[in-house]
Amino acid sequence: MSTLTSSSQAIELEERYGAHNYHPLPVVLARGEGVFLWDVEGKRYYDFLSAYSAVNQGHCHPRIVNALVEQAGILTLTSRAFHNNVLGPFEKYLSEFFGYDKVLPMNTGAEGVETAIKIARKWGYERKGIADNKAKIIVAENNFHGRTTTIISFSNDENARKSFGPFTDGFVRIPYNSIEALTEALKIDDVVAFLVEPIQGEAGVYVPQEGYLRQASQLCKNKNVLFIADEIQTGIARTGKLLAVDHENVRPDMLILGKAISGGLYPVSAVLADDEIMNVIKPGQHGSTFGGNPLGAKVAMAALEVVKDEKLAENAEKLGVVFRDRMQQVVAKYSIAKLVRGKGLLNALVINDSEESSTAWDICMGLAENGLLAKPTHGNIIRFAPPLVMTEEQIHECCDIIEHVISGFNNQD
Repeated sequence: MSTLTSSSQAIELEERYGAHNYHPLPVVLARGEGVFLWDVEGKRYYDFLSAYSAVNQGHCHPRIVNALVEQAGILTLTSRAFHNNVLGPFEKYLSEFFGYDKVLPMNTGAEGVETAIKIARKWGYERKGIADNKAKIIVAENNFHGRTTTIISFSNDENARKSFGPFTDGFVRIPYNSIEALTEALKIDDVVAFLVEPIQGEAGVYVPQEGYLRQASQLCKNKNVLFIADEIQTGIARTGKLLAVDHENVRPDMLILGKAISGGLYPVSAVLADDEIMNVIKPGQHGSTFGGNPLGAKVAMAALEVVKDEKLAENAEKLGVVFRDRMQQVVAKYSIAKLVRGKGLLNALVINDSEESSTAWDICMGLAENGLLAKPTHGNIIRFAPPLVMTEEQIHECCDIIEHVISGFNNQD
């Protein structure tokens, strides 16, 4: 194998040999530690994307790395054809950590969502008495739950859907952050669940109005409908609480986790629910070769211990306030910055230009030149989500970089 010596060489190889299913910034990263990343040439950057909130604990956290290395030398995979001595302790740990009776472990976030959909439907047929193949699940417009065929079936992102049909039936899409729309949808026959992101991350960090999640959960309870929270991106301390639903003291009937549950070191996802729901799944009805493997289980437990011991939720809450205060000053000062929104350290800066413009992309290119990595979403929105191990001094330094780049776009009032 040849050793890469330049960013251009790496990008050329990806372009030649990789499928073109991503459009990354032209930065080739080679090393990470804490809140920092380094490219092939050795330039250092602040990471303000955190692999879409998968590395909340920071890059290569030594405690998580040690757990991975230690277990990798003992046992990595048995499949679920046999028991292993890590899975049971992991399931107990995870269930107690989040307060549920049972967990079904998988690998990726999309697998977690697919798992929740299957459990909800089976619960509807076997517990609620819905006729076979009639179950409906309510979802929100502008959702992002993954890119499997089932999931894109209820997406309204045409870029994700075009030329991938036919699509899966059984979903009812309603406006996000609308209690009225949910109330009406719950009148439809054969509804088994409402699947929702507590904050819509990919859509542009849309935070619902205060009380939305609490009211939605209660409406579902009144109708004997499962409230399913997709906390793959918002969970694990990202928004200033362990879970985003904790801001409203909501306990979902089913909880979907992924990304930072393993600190970015290994793919781990999970669905949690109580016995009355989870016990509908029987042997042979769902699973994964790698789901619940000893390596992922050890990594996830170490990653969650870091979140708890280092008080990352509290740090995200505190630094999020600092960040939004600084960005509000930028919005007030420069017309190119339209507004800032978010919770904890999941935030977005909306650029005062159309979604079709290149302005947000150009700003992100400028940020990279100045040592900070972020990425636009939906054309004119820049998502800012640094690792939760960041310090207040570092967040101010990053805000200085952002303001410097924004000011260079010559839109100062």
